[in-house]
Amino acid sequence: MTFGIIGVLGAGAWGVALANAAARAGHEVILWARDAAHVEDMRARRESRRLPGVKLEARVTPEASLALAARADLLLAAAPAQALDETAAALAAHVRPGVPLVVCAKGIERATGRFMSDIVAARLPNNPPAALSGPSFAADVSRGLPTAVTLAATDEHLARDIADALGSSSFRLYHTTDLRGVEIGGSAKNVLAIACGAARGRGLGASAEAALVARGFAELRRFGAAWGARPETLMGLSGLGDLVLTCGSEQSRNFALGVALGRGESPAAAGGGKLAEGAATAPVLARMARARGVEMPIAEAVEALLAGRARIDEAIAALMTRPSRAE
Repeated sequence: MTFGIIGVLGAGAWGVALANAAARAGHEVILWARDAAHVEDMRARRESRRLPGVKLEARVTPEASLALAARADLLLAAAPAQALDETAAALAAHVRPGVPLVVCAKGIERATGRFMSDIVAARLPNNPPAALSGPSFAADVSRGLPTAVTLAATDEHLARDIADALGSSSFRLYHTTDLRGVEIGGSAKNVLAIACGAARGRGLGASAEAALVARGFAELRRFGAAWGARPETLMGLSGLGDLVLTCGSEQSRNFALGVALGRGESPAAAGGGKLAEGAATAPVLARMARARGVEMPIAEAVEALLAGRARIDEAIAALMTRPSRAE
């Protein structure tokens, strides 16, 4: 399968980055935003206020009409995870059957516990879902800095074709059929990054942060196993790779949220008005883990912090005084 025009749905920082990456791969790109004023501003300045200082590639065309964007041969959904259902529902009236929809948000629907591909399958049954995930900051991708990610679809040929279409000398894509594993890695690591950020904000030291990454990864693997994810997927870019990146840099909104919590800010104020996908994912991740008997104490601690049921020192004490066990 070949793709000519690529549509990117959502003109936040990640949408802009993906639009630039697709343009560098040789495609004409339609970058859709629901805010017409934002679109006009991007057309005039060739820059998005969501990613200041980064110019749009010449092949990127900002567009406010979803119907026009839906004419693309391949669609990348860069809308926030909790807004994907709304976006997919609106898209249903315009998209052609057979056009793949690549979900580029990392999360689980809070109200229903649905993974992103399940939302696409329900709203757009004639459009195959895929997922793009891995260690990638929007600022790096948008500027063409070397980045490697994973592209997943249940159809191996489709996964390979999309990976080939989006790949360039600065944006390398590996492909897999383990769609669920890629989705779980991207979703769970955001929650664990909040925990690592809280440790940084509280000044607990590098040893505590390393322990949280290692034990957090153990939680991610247990959760993944309960949903049939392949171990090698979770050990790869979309699992361990993304976890390592997100758990160590304040470029990550989830890590930055955790830092603010660790410094004593309230959950309401800690986000600073910026979207951190892990904040919405934490309660549903913990709920799903409990339902299947998966032990995830770090995720549970993050859930408690965000809900205001525990303070940072209480959460740390609860983790450190858990019964001893073999690793």
